[in-house]
Amino acid sequence: MINADKIRQQFPILFQEVNDEPLVYLDNAATTQKPKAVLDKLTYYYEHDNANVHRGVHTLAERATKDYEEAREKVRAFINAKETAETLFTRGTTTSLNWVAKSYGDLAVEAGDEIVISYMEHHSNIIPWQQLAERKGATLKYIEITADGFLDIESAKQQITDKTKIVSIAHVSNVLGVINPVAELAELAHSHGAVLVVDGAQAVPHMPVDVQAINADFYAFSGHKMCGPTGIGVLYGKRELLDQMEPVEFGGEMIDFVNLYDSTWKELPWKFEAGTPNIAGAIALGAAIDFLTEIGLEEIHQHEAELVAYVLPKLLEIEGLTVYGPQDPAHHTGVLAFNLDGLHPHDTATALDMEGVAVRAGHHCAQPLLKYLNVPATARASFYLYNTKADADRLIEAILATKEFFQHGSI
Repeated sequence: MINADKIRQQFPILFQEVNDEPLVYLDNAATTQKPKAVLDKLTYYYEHDNANVHRGVHTLAERATKDYEEAREKVRAFINAKETAETLFTRGTTTSLNWVAKSYGDLAVEAGDEIVISYMEHHSNIIPWQQLAERKGATLKYIEITADGFLDIESAKQQITDKTKIVSIAHVSNVLGVINPVAELAELAHSHGAVLVVDGAQAVPHMPVDVQAINADFYAFSGHKMCGPTGIGVLYGKRELLDQMEPVEFGGEMIDFVNLYDSTWKELPWKFEAGTPNIAGAIALGAAIDFLTEIGLEEIHQHEAELVAYVLPKLLEIEGLTVYGPQDPAHHTGVLAFNLDGLHPHDTATALDMEGVAVRAGHHCAQPLLKYLNVPATARASFYLYNTKADADRLIEAILATKEFFQHGSI
């Protein structure tokens, strides 16, 4: 059982007032806050070990390289990849998915082939495939969503065919709050000779993820959504696929030999990591993994489930409020998108901010999904390991106060 009150003591940013109210931070699907252990790791690196990795033989360079590659091993263990060669450091989920679309996509997809995604994807898992389809003359197809917000498996079986080369799906929706059956989709994709790419940005921070058990061919996630710093992320890929792929970026670090008219690349994983990497970010991501592992991902998942079981029924009781996605808390992650009748979500979010409650408002980089739902935008509250039932109560109180103000002009 998580003691969220104790955990939140490790997050300095949470102890401030916003608009003269104690901050309740519920924008975790956008980015999570950072514990002191991660902040200290960043500071320590820059104050003690700041040097470039891999190419230096002096003490600082050797220490930086050791910590950087130890962080890679922490990533490998965290997602249960077979070997560190299968874990590439990137700028984040967006970069990871772009690498797959450009490198593997250009290798595997030809005119007339199919790429299959779903209506619930983040723009980062739509636009790279749109661009690939355009480059190659391929067809981009969409898996539909059931009336209660789940991925429609029957639609998936219809859309994924022997012409399909790539299936790319979010493990967890950043709007609907559903967990998609990615292992089942992997089996379905593989039965047609396709690969499965998984956008794990909303999954890895919140639940145990085993890429081998899923049998994902590629899996992408970001450090800043899991208590790590911005600008660092991970692309997991099966070795046999990464070995076939060409780097997307070229320059220092990733080379073996450079001649006047041709060059050769380092072995995995370094052939993909051109230039000076985000060394501090990778090392601090390792610290974030240590932090989350000590708490326990299953415990984090259970804590969020308890919060949703507490707050979702309260939201559903508010007259004129619509929650998108499953109405059963057992099938809903800590991501809760909602709208108040007659009120633009930006106004809702602004009013909540006046009460000290930070939520997101807009299309959440999921415009095709919102069009599918026939809404222009939503407000979104998203919970994490440091949130409490008291935070949930503050959310409900702020929504009720907002509703009262816009209906009657007073709070």
